[in-house]
Amino acid sequence: MRTIATLSTVAVAALLAGTWYLTRQPADGDPFASCRAAQVAGGAGSIGGPFELVDATGETVTDTDVITEPSLVYFGYTFCPDVCPFDMARNADAVDLLLERDVPVTPVFISIDPKRDTPEVVGDFAANLHDRAIGLTGSPEQVKAASEAYRTYYKAHDNGDEFYPVDHSTFTYLVMPGTGFAEFYRRETTAEEMAESVACFAENAPEA
Repeated sequence: MRTIATLSTVAVAALLAGTWYLTRQPADGDPFASCRAAQVAGGAGSIGGPFELVDATGETVTDTDVITEPSLVYFGYTFCPDVCPFDMARNADAVDLLLERDVPVTPVFISIDPKRDTPEVVGDFAANLHDRAIGLTGSPEQVKAASEAYRTYYKAHDNGDEFYPVDHSTFTYLVMPGTGFAEFYRRETTAEEMAESVACFAENAPEA
């Protein structure tokens, strides 16, 4: 009886250890499995990818030039009366919260209105939001390619008025250097919630 009891104890201990080990492992080899909250149709690999745009100095840059640390990428336009400034301000607040935790993050603003958003305009817009922010624009073809890579939507209602509106999606994308798109955040996500999520991804990022 003592032998049976001992074997039962060992079996239970092994089962508990195995359960603990499995729950500590990334699902399907995904190091960010414990951080992901959003579900993406087609998987995380279906969003994001290489892009070529123009920075505030007028230089052509690629995604590898821009995404050198965890980055919060947002597609919008500088003439946006309320949504874009609000969303980018929230992203900037999240960046400040993360800096307090020694997690450096870059807020990136990609214009979907290249007609009005020149390199200088997006540069000033980004600089006024946060000293770490990067503003990007480009040719209509470059902007369209970047938007399609991130599966965003935009449509300009250019009626000849200087202040014509542009319909667009409002997600913010967390993009990690080396691994690419990691998560997206909706407008209702608070700066605090975003900071907690980004910190998790940063802490679990594979070493280069």
